[in-house]
Amino acid sequence: MQHRQPAQQGAHCVIGRGAVLGKNVTLGHHCVIEDGTVLGDDVFVDSNTIVRGGVTLGAGSQVGANCILGEYPVDFYRDHARHDHPLVIGAHALLRSGTILYGGSTIGQGFQTGHNVTIREKTTIGDHVSVGTLSDIQGNCRIGNYVRLHSNVHIGQLSRVDDFVWIFPYVVLTNDPTPPSGNFAGVHVHSFAILATGALVMPGLEIGQDALVAAGAIVTKPVPAYAVVVGNPGRVSSDVRRIKNKFTGEPVYPWRHHFTTYMPWSDSDFTTWYNALDLPQKRHYGLEQIEPE
Repeated sequence: MQHRQPAQQGAHCVIGRGAVLGKNVTLGHHCVIEDGTVLGDDVFVDSNTIVRGGVTLGAGSQVGANCILGEYPVDFYRDHARHDHPLVIGAHALLRSGTILYGGSTIGQGFQTGHNVTIREKTTIGDHVSVGTLSDIQGNCRIGNYVRLHSNVHIGQLSRVDDFVWIFPYVVLTNDPTPPSGNFAGVHVHSFAILATGALVMPGLEIGQDALVAAGAIVTKPVPAYAVVVGNPGRVSSDVRRIKNKFTGEPVYPWRHHFTTYMPWSDSDFTTWYNALDLPQKRHYGLEQIEPE
C-alpha cells in the first residue's frame, strides 16, 4: 500500500501528507484524514468525518457521515499535546453516521455500529461484533467475538463480555459498588449468555455461560451457568434447558443449536462447526471447556 490520491474525493477535504491511502479509497465532502492515518483498499468515508493520526482502517470498510475515528482521550485536553493512542479497526467494518471511536483501542474484522455509537479508549473488541444505535462502551472493556449489542446499551468500564453473547436494548452493566467512587468492579458476562431488554447488572458480578437474564431483571448476585434470572431483585427461576417452544414443544436453549444467522456455523450447525475446531481455535473462542448440555 502506498500514498496516493483518493479514487474519488468530495469538496474541501484535508489529507495529511503522511496519510497512507490504499487503492480505490473514496472520500465525501469536508473529510479530514490526518497524518499517520492508514486507510486500506476500497475504503469509503462519507462527508464531515475526521480520521485522526494513528488510525488504521482495514480494507473494504465503510464509514458514515459525521464520524470521528481516533477521538482524543482526556490526556489531550490536559495539555493539547498529541499522545500515542493508536486505533486499529479490522477489515470490512461498517460504521454508521455519528460513530465516535476513541484512540487506544483494537477492533477486529467485520465490526458494525448503528448510529451515534461511542466507544472509549483501551477497549478490545473481537471479530464480527455489532453495537447498536446510541450504545456506549466505556473504556478498559473487553468484548469477545460474535457479540451482539442492540440499541441503547451501556457497558461500564472494566466490563468483560465473552464470545457469542446477546445484549438487548437498554441493558446496563454497572461498575461502581459505592457511587461515586473510583473503586470500579466490572461485570463479566460468559459465553452464550443472553441479557434481555432493560436488564441491570450490579458491579463485579458474573453472568454464567448460557444464562438468561429476563427483561427488566436487576441482578444483585452472581448468576450460575444455564440459570434463568427474573425480577427485582433477580432470582433464579429455572434452568434455560427446560424452556420449550410453545408451538413445537422442542427445547429452545442452548440457543446455538437453533439459531445460525450471522454465526460461524451458519452453513451447518453448531455441533459440526465446533467438532471441526482444533484446540487452539476452541481456546480462541473460549470454548475449550463447554459445560455438558
